[in-house]
Amino acid sequence: MGYSATTIAVTIEKINQEYFLPAIQRPFVWGPEQMVALFDSLMKGYPISSFLFWGVAPENELNWQIYKFTENFRFGEVHNEIADTSGRKLTLVLDGQQRLTSMLIGLRGSFTVKAKGKRWDNPDAWQRKKLYIDLLVDPALIPKSEDTEDDIEHSYGFELFETPPQSGAANLWIKVGDILSYPEPDQFAAFVDKTIERLPATRNWAVVETARRNLQRLYQVIWVDKIISYYTETNQDYDRVLGIFVRANDGGTKLSKSDLMLSMISSKWTDISAREEIYNFVDTLNGRLDRKNDVTKDFVMKACLVLSDLDHVYQVKNFTNGNMEIMRGNWNKIQQSLRRTFRLANSFGIDRDTLTSLNALLPIAYYLHKTDFDLLSATTPSFVSNAERIRRWLIAALLNRVFGGTSDSTIGAAKNAIASSPQLTKDFPLEALNAALTRQIKRPSNLTGEALAGVMELQYGNRQTFLLLSLLYENKGWGSMTFHVDHIFPQGRLDRKYLMKNNVPMSKIEELMACTNRIGNLQLLASAENLDKSNASFEDWIRSRDTSFLEKHLIPQDEHLWSIMMLPKFVAEREKMIIDRLASVHGDI
Repeated sequence: MGYSATTIAVTIEKINQEYFLPAIQRPFVWGPEQMVALFDSLMKGYPISSFLFWGVAPENELNWQIYKFTENFRFGEVHNEIADTSGRKLTLVLDGQQRLTSMLIGLRGSFTVKAKGKRWDNPDAWQRKKLYIDLLVDPALIPKSEDTEDDIEHSYGFELFETPPQSGAANLWIKVGDILSYPEPDQFAAFVDKTIERLPATRNWAVVETARRNLQRLYQVIWVDKIISYYTETNQDYDRVLGIFVRANDGGTKLSKSDLMLSMISSKWTDISAREEIYNFVDTLNGRLDRKNDVTKDFVMKACLVLSDLDHVYQVKNFTNGNMEIMRGNWNKIQQSLRRTFRLANSFGIDRDTLTSLNALLPIAYYLHKTDFDLLSATTPSFVSNAERIRRWLIAALLNRVFGGTSDSTIGAAKNAIASSPQLTKDFPLEALNAALTRQIKRPSNLTGEALAGVMELQYGNRQTFLLLSLLYENKGWGSMTFHVDHIFPQGRLDRKYLMKNNVPMSKIEELMACTNRIGNLQLLASAENLDKSNASFEDWIRSRDTSFLEKHLIPQDEHLWSIMMLPKFVAEREKMIIDRLASVHGDI
């Protein structure tokens, strides 16, 4: 079957009536600028590439999860609505979703965007905008940029507005979607005359001609020119269609691996919507636990392989029909194990701000999956000690970047160590795990020697600084309380201007400032403690701390080191104490 061609107006009419999206399509990802650029290209007569459709036979209609195109889009949304295609002729779009959705939004829908400078969770930050065109913009008068050899500027006056813009002597705005109301030439001619009448009486001939020419050009693009060139695949073999889809999407905004994997799972999990299940589960892990996380679809699908004891390398070849059936059978327990894993990590104070490797959680998830433990469900000595062992191992693995780079072999080594451990039914096999990982990465996996010296170079503001400091404490309330990384000697006292004002020599100022953000001058304080510290002078605060506080925070008890001029020696002494503390528990980390 060869290519066919039709108009934009006819195509828009078929969207969500005949044209729908298969589950293998990712969500709409274009921004407002790309949508405006598309309409500008259409007006210029630029080619916008062909489209690839799949005509689904009636007998196969119920075999696939089908989604609607997004008509009223909110920037950042990732979910399309499931479509009811009963009794309809069904054509699925394999290539062209972004372009067709942009046309649909521009002509019939809206684009909701966040106003600059406002918080994402502020309802007033969101503005629902529609596409308008200023008919008085003459593309021939738009100067060409000297920075490029190509004419890539937006020559036509397309713009998004929340409320209809005001027309006047210099502007004549119409909503772009209004053009759909005039399919017949005589109807359109009357619309042109009515629109031109909105111009001031003082209008000149050139202005009128520009408006008329732009409006006629818009009508030609939408109603007359057969711009939509498409090929319709009729073969009903899903594997063939999937192969075509991958080839067609190997360009532009890249098809991610998770899109492809998810499409394969969606085609085989016939009793549930895999796409909805995985998207909703990711949303749960990211936004509905005690702390916010940053989980991806890729991580969840990779975890399906790991927890199902399949080849965990995240490649298409491992998503066979048999493997996907196994993952489907384990799906409920996989969700339970991952939820327990993230709740446990969150209870350590580890969340999207401090978790530098999602893969580091896979050994923990595998252990919890195999033992069916929920370590937060009870305060028995066994559960408490296992949770603490896991906490120390996880933080050390993150600090030591055990799972950095390509970590498939590292994950495999960790999984095998846990699976073969004789203690699997009881204790988290920390020693066996560290031994296996050390062999795999060819350096100690725990914090010893050079690794320990390296993490001591972390400074204030680094994502891992909280993790390192948290190893110094036996606190169990990381997830339920807010802790601040606090400067023991306040930053305000180590400000250059403050030190100069107090006649500190320049050479000493540089020495003091170099110590300000070092680990030796940082501690973790609960928010209430930090407020108490902020409300007192440093001298009063530190001299009011009792011995237990000093011991807990590893603050040298030699009071002559509590002077700001002694900060370099204070930091050196405290960092020795920190290294000794970490070294004393190196068997557990």
